[in-house]
Amino acid sequence: MANAAINQFVPDYAVHPGEILEEILDAQGISKSEFAERSGLTPKTISWIITGKNPVTSESAIVFERVLGIAAETWNNLDAGFRLFQARRKASQSLDEAIEWSKKFPLAELIKRGAIPDVKDARGKAAALLNFFRVKDPNAWMTRYGNMSVAFYKSASFKSNYEAVVSWLRLAEIQAEGIEVGIYDADSFKGALAEIRSLTDKEPEVFEPRMRELCAKSGVALVFVSELSGTHLSGATRWLSREKAMIALSLRHKSNDHFWFTFYHEAGHIIKGGKKDVYIDEEAGSMTKQEQEANKFAAANLIPESEYREFIKQHSEPTKGNVREFAKSVGIAPGIVVGRLQHDKIVSFSWLNDLKIGLRLVE
Repeated sequence: MANAAINQFVPDYAVHPGEILEEILDAQGISKSEFAERSGLTPKTISWIITGKNPVTSESAIVFERVLGIAAETWNNLDAGFRLFQARRKASQSLDEAIEWSKKFPLAELIKRGAIPDVKDARGKAAALLNFFRVKDPNAWMTRYGNMSVAFYKSASFKSNYEAVVSWLRLAEIQAEGIEVGIYDADSFKGALAEIRSLTDKEPEVFEPRMRELCAKSGVALVFVSELSGTHLSGATRWLSREKAMIALSLRHKSNDHFWFTFYHEAGHIIKGGKKDVYIDEEAGSMTKQEQEANKFAAANLIPESEYREFIKQHSEPTKGNVREFAKSVGIAPGIVVGRLQHDKIVSFSWLNDLKIGLRLVE
């Protein structure tokens, strides 16, 4: 992924233009009072500029150019550089409270992924993290991310670290922000989902670029982001604006049945959820009403319910041949049928797994 951090040289010193002015006056043999007279400024104003109490304004810079023969842009740049240096130093000192906050996040992994620069000092890491989230300070982060309306899969076995989850979500957002999409249209997205379903039995080289394209045309940015340590995520859904939605998939379970079910589950959140809601889905466990609806949406869109019921009625112990034949008849990958049969406890989780296809995440 593209580096989201700001990488540039920032000097640890700055010279006030007043110091430069004083040196130039000495070098040219001009007294301060004479310079004030030539410039049409008061001696007090010149003194305050030299001592740094007053800035070099644009008007003063033009005067200095005329009197000293040094471009006004030079004086403006010197003053702006000094003011920025002072502001950065003040901001750096205010980062002390952000240092402890930053330690809650997976900084090493974010550095490894190129999301933030590999700085050594604690203040620098805190500043890089704030840049990553595009917020001023921890309070601003709390306003934007700390109280998200998040629907989790709450599992007795897995509970993700919140800061790691939000970092993962931000990685997804950065990818999605770089994807051009059309204005979201529900009917267009439903049509895209129908076409994407026909791709489930194709190779990743075929379905992956096509599903991204179909989603983008419908106003949905589809991204793939592998998990961060401390998380157990399968996917997430978030609206980046009222006209652009995002679906993020982690490929936590590297098989096609989980991949397709998660995609359609997240699509269900887009179709049925509100535009202010954020859904971050973990391992299946006790679920909210919204998660149950998203599961039903995924199941219904992948395998027609009536045909599925008829199939298990006829085949109480399905074989590979039965599954392949049924999958072909409904136009779906056999592995998806296996996943449904295992979930419904029609077959053991150890059965028919060779009909599933392993997938590899390419970010």
